[in-house]
Amino acid sequence: MPHPVSRREFRLVRSTRDRLGLRGATFALDGDTAHVDLPAVRRLALRMEVDPGELLAAGLLHEALHRLAAVLGGEGPQGAVGRAAARLEAELGARRVRSGLTPFVERYPAAAAYRGEATPTAELADGGGRAAVLEELLLLRLAAANPALTPFRPLFDDGLPQSLATRRLADGFAARLALTAPIAAEGEGGASDLLEILTAPAREAPHSLGAQIRLIRDRWGDSLGDLLDDLQLALDVLAEQDHAARLRWQAATGGAPGAPVAIGLRATAGDPDAERFSADRDWMPRVVLIAKSTHVWLDQLSRRYARDIRTLDAIPDEELATLARRGVNGLWLIGLWQRSHASAEIKQRMGDPDAAASAYSLDDYRIADELGGEAALADLRERAMRHGVRLSSDMVPNHMGLDSRWVIEHPERFLSLPEPPIPSYRFTGPDLSRDERVTIRIEDGYWDRSDAAVVFQRVDRQSGETRYIYHGNDGTSMPWNDTAQLDYLRPEVREAVIATILDVARRSPIIRFDAAMTLARRHIQRLWYPPPGGGGDAVPTRVGQGMSTAAFEAAMPVEFWREVVDRVAAEVPDTLLLAEAFWMLEGYFVRTLGMHRVYNSAFMHMLRDERNAEYRALIKETLAFDPEVLKRFVNFLNNPDERTAIDQFGDDDRYFCAATLLVTLPGLPMFGHGQVEGFAEKYGMEFRRARWDEEPKAWLVERHEREIFPLLHRRHLFAEVRDFRFFDFVAPDGRVAEDVFAFANRVGDDRAVVVVHSRYAEVRGTIRDSVPFSVREGDQRRVATDTLGRALGLPRDGDAWIVYRDMVSGLEHLHSCLAIHERGLEFELHAYDRRVLLDWRILHDEEGLLHRLAERLGGRGVRSVDAALDELRAEAASPGEAPAPPAEAPPAPPAKAPRPRRAPPTARPRRRRPIR
Repeated sequence: MPHPVSRREFRLVRSTRDRLGLRGATFALDGDTAHVDLPAVRRLALRMEVDPGELLAAGLLHEALHRLAAVLGGEGPQGAVGRAAARLEAELGARRVRSGLTPFVERYPAAAAYRGEATPTAELADGGGRAAVLEELLLLRLAAANPALTPFRPLFDDGLPQSLATRRLADGFAARLALTAPIAAEGEGGASDLLEILTAPAREAPHSLGAQIRLIRDRWGDSLGDLLDDLQLALDVLAEQDHAARLRWQAATGGAPGAPVAIGLRATAGDPDAERFSADRDWMPRVVLIAKSTHVWLDQLSRRYARDIRTLDAIPDEELATLARRGVNGLWLIGLWQRSHASAEIKQRMGDPDAAASAYSLDDYRIADELGGEAALADLRERAMRHGVRLSSDMVPNHMGLDSRWVIEHPERFLSLPEPPIPSYRFTGPDLSRDERVTIRIEDGYWDRSDAAVVFQRVDRQSGETRYIYHGNDGTSMPWNDTAQLDYLRPEVREAVIATILDVARRSPIIRFDAAMTLARRHIQRLWYPPPGGGGDAVPTRVGQGMSTAAFEAAMPVEFWREVVDRVAAEVPDTLLLAEAFWMLEGYFVRTLGMHRVYNSAFMHMLRDERNAEYRALIKETLAFDPEVLKRFVNFLNNPDERTAIDQFGDDDRYFCAATLLVTLPGLPMFGHGQVEGFAEKYGMEFRRARWDEEPKAWLVERHEREIFPLLHRRHLFAEVRDFRFFDFVAPDGRVAEDVFAFANRVGDDRAVVVVHSRYAEVRGTIRDSVPFSVREGDQRRVATDTLGRALGLPRDGDAWIVYRDMVSGLEHLHSCLAIHERGLEFELHAYDRRVLLDWRILHDEEGLLHRLAERLGGRGVRSVDAALDELRAEAASPGEAPAPPAEAPPAPPAKAPRPRRAPPTARPRRRRPIR
């Protein structure tokens, strides 16, 4: 019995089948089902040297037109195609039609006929078969006229002319199809005949297959049944390829985007657990963190102390004492864990002979052998705690090193495929595995810098099993080619990672989670299991591996990070969890997922670019939403992935304005490695030592000692948000000076007011009324405002006076409490000027001297208000003597202070000479 011939199949010209060895049906409609073999499409595209997404779109466009002809025109003898074919046969005769179609089916055989399982002419035996072939003939003619299909002409055009009989049949069939009854309600544009519908995509979007597919989807999607999913697949593959092309361009030009600078506050809509902050332990709000690239720091210490300092237990106590004296009580050591051997080999083979493995390509979560192992960490941890310094470590839960213990022993924990997702990938380079059980190779394109494959090859030498494991990836840059991506859809993987986190927590009271946002559920799906329509955001080649959102959430019902937070709280509760998270998830990570702290990259980016109005707006929005979020931010002026602080902010007043905000706003201040010393080199994660010869700038360190470090010892006053108030700085003309950050905070009777002018300009104005802030009352929130006098808890009493000291100038000031209530405080600020008002104390004018002294000072500061009062008392006791100015009162400031020197915002420090 002859094999049945598909009546709806993407017909390929015989010469193309011969040349490419195509024996099957790449695209076919069987009843109402479209069969798409995406790997086969990619292999065919490689042989044809065409774009696989465009090839898929071309095939599905053809099948979609078949489906529209059947659904809109109707099927069988009464459908538009059947009626047009019947008219043609009635006029020409069935024999003549069959004779005219025979050269066509021989030249364009169905797959079964090409394989010899059926004769080419078998499908011409009945009227229905001839009608189907006439439909295919028409669609191939439309394909030949479609400009967007020009690259695929070899599939359906061998360059030979059609026979005259075949051309006349095609013309006659098209003419009769145009005469069929109009099809009503087919989408946009009202009623049309079937031929007009079939020609609409190429007519309206002649140069884009993607646009033609979208037109069919949007206009006739309800008529396509499950073929609609395949059309979306084609659009996703096209979007995925565009995304991959952008990444390649960014890598080639250095145009990769930086971290997002907006902040996301809200959880997902309808989340029943939208507010689930983790409670702080008493020490957590006061943490001040400093980052140290461990290998680089140990080398710098070796040079400074003129002795070999290579392990953690060799770090001098003097360094820990210095941190504590400065007010730093958290030490983040980057690169503690045992690193991947393959990572170092890749970097060295690629031209950096001095490179270590990346600190984020890990073999295992045990302290590196070369740093002295677990015993050395225990020694350092104990000594640091004696100075009040807690250690912080990194975790990189998104991935492991590509030759890690887990890759060797648990390959099933990683995302992998049984064959390369891109057929052109080749794995013939060096074996990067040191374990005799497996062979590990990265794709050849990495070695000659011609490509950046998304997978590497792992071969089990005993069984021969080959896996193509995905590299770690966050979708914003090229794959991290020394890493292996964990599969978080698997519950056993999530449990294994949580167990590792708990083990790390028992050794490190502060844990920073690298790239934590990649493991939020929405981003695990977006990157690795994209839903229909998500191809443009997925890791390249993951289209085809996706699933619906409902199916994904059924497989991963709970947020991974919520599980982590709850388990740590139950088992290692004295642990501060800090998330590096961007992508508008900052509020969600602390407010809903329960992380204690989250990165606030907007602080660095917006202050650096002097986008002061935007950052003030962000603070105001956060306060109006939930002030607790502001307390949970990690603020920094640089981090290991960014340019150094001196590179971005300079080393003059502009930097110290930003540093003052860093240490006086609520949140966790984090200093970068070399920030205090003024080091300009950015240390790569693979650095063993600094590569520039830099010495600490003594004057810069001294200025920190004088102006910044004393404030770190007051973190209890700045860290919380219950009494934090943020103010508009109002100029005499009523305008708000958006370049001035003004705020107050207090803990009981301990008060602070901070005013920072972040612009090279001069301004005068007053702070009195706070911006709105949210207050919780039971299960509800209300918005409130405050005045400066109320915020500071000052008595509203005409005899009450306040004395405070400006920590920048060192001078004390005297003001009437009633005047502060009624008028606020007035300031005249020069370029990058600051006021940090501390040590507030309330006096009562029982002698009448405070009023007299205030009039005499006229708003100027003095070294000591008490000394100035003593002078007034002495004057009162000697009435014959002329009054003298207050003791040590400086002269009134000039109308304009000298302009401070500063580098332009875009200036970068001069490159230091390399260490020889």
